[in-house]
Amino acid sequence: MDYKTLLKKIGPFLYEIPASAVPGMRVPARLYISDKLLEDAAGDRSIEQLINVAMLPGVVAPVLAMPDIHEGYGFPIGGVAATELPRGVISPGGVGYDINCGVRLLISDFTAKEAAEWLETMATEFMRAIPSGTGRGGRIDLGKKEMAAVLQDGAAWCVEQGLGVPEDLEFLEEHGRLAGANPDEVSDTAKARGRVQLGTLGSGNHFLEIERVEEIFDAAAAENYGLFADQVVISIHCGSRGFGHQVCTDFVRVMLQKLPEYGFTLPDRELAAAPADSAEGERYLAAMAAAANFAWANRQVITHHLRLEWERIFGTERKLRTLYDVCHNIAKRETHATELGKKELLVHRKGATRAFGPGRTEVPAKYRAVGQPVLIPGTMGTASYVLRGTEEAMKNSFGTVCHGAGRRMSRHAAKRAVKGDELRQELENRGIIVRCRSNSGLVEEAPLAYKDVEEVVEVIASAGLSQKVARLRPLAVIKGD
Repeated sequence: MDYKTLLKKIGPFLYEIPASAVPGMRVPARLYISDKLLEDAAGDRSIEQLINVAMLPGVVAPVLAMPDIHEGYGFPIGGVAATELPRGVISPGGVGYDINCGVRLLISDFTAKEAAEWLETMATEFMRAIPSGTGRGGRIDLGKKEMAAVLQDGAAWCVEQGLGVPEDLEFLEEHGRLAGANPDEVSDTAKARGRVQLGTLGSGNHFLEIERVEEIFDAAAAENYGLFADQVVISIHCGSRGFGHQVCTDFVRVMLQKLPEYGFTLPDRELAAAPADSAEGERYLAAMAAAANFAWANRQVITHHLRLEWERIFGTERKLRTLYDVCHNIAKRETHATELGKKELLVHRKGATRAFGPGRTEVPAKYRAVGQPVLIPGTMGTASYVLRGTEEAMKNSFGTVCHGAGRRMSRHAAKRAVKGDELRQELENRGIIVRCRSNSGLVEEAPLAYKDVEEVVEVIASAGLSQKVARLRPLAVIKGD
């Protein structure tokens, strides 16, 4: 079926597939997207997957796609769905395999002009300090007691160990600790995979970037966040590594086995789900929270080691402060206004970022008057963005926006289209320092493999779901192989 023919334009950059369009749909499906980005989405199964999500038991209208939407496991990446508690379902495919993949932004008091002579040194030392690549372990070897504490307390455990400062926790989503975690619900296999992975970057689209603030769009919000023109900042993009992947694998298997007992059918087995108040649903939510906490701890340990290298280069008086840390792949209990009044919902965000508006108590007190910082990474050689959450997002998208540029080409296709040595040279010719051990790992994440982040952000801003605060440009890129 050509699912594009089902779309009805209901506003600028907003399309809807009515619930009546496909048998089994319980609620409408809406896409925040431009015509150009819609062509990309129509080239894979992402629209079909969004329709399937609209068939989940307990789903609340509408299910949503962000402009970076592309095909994923079960849910499309860039998909958002809320189910009503207590009985609405939880779907591991609506969270993703890299649980709490996210972005942290560290800010300095340096300008790019001041730091220019040190960029090569920074890139080299950061790469040395932060292990990256598939399966590569870090400096921390977690015993059983330590692992349980990390899974229970997340970034707070790191701060207690001297791997950060208490102020960091104020500026992490959920303060770096998702409630309800139970380490006992996590398999020994997952724990074994995560034992030496704290403080590591991994591979794929994960990266460290040294960036400069190229342009300020909202002076008041930028000042509130601590951003200024030409400032040096550092982005950390990674998640829960093999630990989170194993948690997802374990519970997809469990839910598929138990599916006949739940009394509902699903249009796609990849949407494996369980009622949130079932034994399996509760166990998954407890294990997912543990994996989310592992991811926050991972980014916290990376932050600590980056600070050590920073202070080794610039001295202890020049600090790196955490502006904010957001997660992309998660399901969270939140209260939102609906057509039937305020409801307690389980909001699935897969490749989507929370973007709460001004006044919400979940936003750090320092930022509450302007709204939550929203961190949107681009691709190597393109811009990244800092946005702020809005009231419009709270009304129309459960306080959610996109998570990045979004893939438009598979990794295999990128390898066929780009030569690693040429890409490396192209980036360096543009003044971007590259630290990646393999050209193969580099080409998988080539800019042409992704959608245009400028257009993705423009859709979000034009739809009112977020407002631009600052554009960031890469000075140096550090990636795993």
